[in-house]
Amino acid sequence: MKHKLWAAAALSLGMASAFAQVGQVDVSGAWARGTVPGQSATGIFMTLQAHRATTLVGVSTPAAANAEVHEMKLEGTLMKMRALPNGLPLPANQPVQLKPGSYHIMLNDLKAPLKKGDSVPVTLRFEAADHKTFEQQVQVPVRDLTAGAPTGGGMAGMAGTAHGAHSQ
Repeated sequence: MKHKLWAAAALSLGMASAFAQVGQVDVSGAWARGTVPGQSATGIFMTLQAHRATTLVGVSTPAAANAEVHEMKLEGTLMKMRALPNGLPLPANQPVQLKPGSYHIMLNDLKAPLKKGDSVPVTLRFEAADHKTFEQQVQVPVRDLTAGAPTGGGMAGMAGTAHGAHSQ
């Protein structure tokens, strides 16, 4: 009887530990912008809310050779995009939006066009404040090419461009 109790306790502790490693970040509203044939890059957008201070440190997908966490921001009259080499901080219990013209996930060297109705498997890699890392899998639906396009340029002007400065 003692062994069964110890086994049950160990199993429940193991489950609690496994649960702590999954679902530490809520992902909502995820979508990818569709592409046209020959287009090599696109963006993925979503809202992330961490239960504790965490950083989105990386992303991968079989749909593209390269996926990075990026930031777009207006500097003077130029819209500039850059990878975030240290990741995107997610404060505890505060939603962080990845949206057109702001933070986003950039997919470069797409292996095939993404069309409305497709779904893109994405692995998000996080690092908690205690330096423990974990991953979450997300299925990201693809929307129309013009979905979420900001007015006056931004991501809509990226059809054949991986990144760089874009005039606004």
